Amino acid sequence: MWHYLQDSWRPALEIFILAVAIYYASRFLRGTRGWPIVVGFVVVLLALELIIYALKLQVLKWLLGTFLTYLAIGVAIIFQPELRRLLAQLGNLPLFVTPHEQRESIEVIIKACERLSEAKIGALIAIEQAIQLHDAVESGVPVDCEATPEMLETIFFPNNAIHDGGVIIKGDRITHAACIFPLTQRQGLSKSLGTRHRAAIGLSEETDAVVVVVSEENGLISHAHKGQLVRGVTLEEMRAFLTTVILQPPKTHGSIEWFRRWSSEHNRPRHPVVTRGETGPSPKHG
Repeated sequence: MWHYLQDSWRPALEIFILAVAIYYASRFLRGTRGWPIVVGFVVVLLALELIIYALKLQVLKWLLGTFLTYLAIGVAIIFQPELRRLLAQLGNLPLFVTPHEQRESIEVIIKACERLSEAKIGALIAIEQAIQLHDAVESGVPVDCEATPEMLETIFFPNNAIHDGGVIIKGDRITHAACIFPLTQRQGLSKSLGTRHRAAIGLSEETDAVVVVVSEENGLISHAHKGQLVRGVTLEEMRAFLTTVILQPPKTHGSIEWFRRWSSEHNRPRHPVVTRGETGPSPKHG
């Protein structure tokens, strides 16, 4: 009996690890652009396996086994944005980096959003984190100045030459303006969503950036992160969200606390757009 238990614990452990890996991988990928591809691939693969097993097609069995050896490369290509974001989050663990204060930058963004919202001036602000926004930077205009509410107001003023597009903030500085962010390709979004909001979702899908949007039509403030857009937030809600996402957790939490938070985030139901307190129609461009 004891010998049987010694021999059986390893297969049980392997099954447990594989089940956990499949579960969290499916939770992480669900709601992404590549998720329908995963579902279609699994369905086709299972159908082929059943046909090959039932008819004993040895050649097709060999071809299928050979094909599966290249599956890892295909997965890396299809889910490149998601894998890049996940690896960046792993590299951002408290074990590897020193937490840095960004409270002043958060207050700058809050004050700028308050003023822009009151004046109903459209804005699109991306806060760069672990993943560098290379593609967006190449399409923008270098600014490299201190991030202040006045500077953000000046950039997004309608008659300004660089008001159209997004602004990138890194640390306490505005690095680029008039940047073109990738529009989300997600299907099923409301047709009333404007270009700014779709660009905010698109950038947050491909990177770990936090994107803040101010509507030029109704002054509503929104934020996007990890492919989820929350519309019509208050300034206090925005401050709480930015503080939670941008500021690093204390060192004492360690990797266990990070894993707990990561698991809870990816086990929540994914809703691409969440609306709070919106009473009017969405802006055409904002």
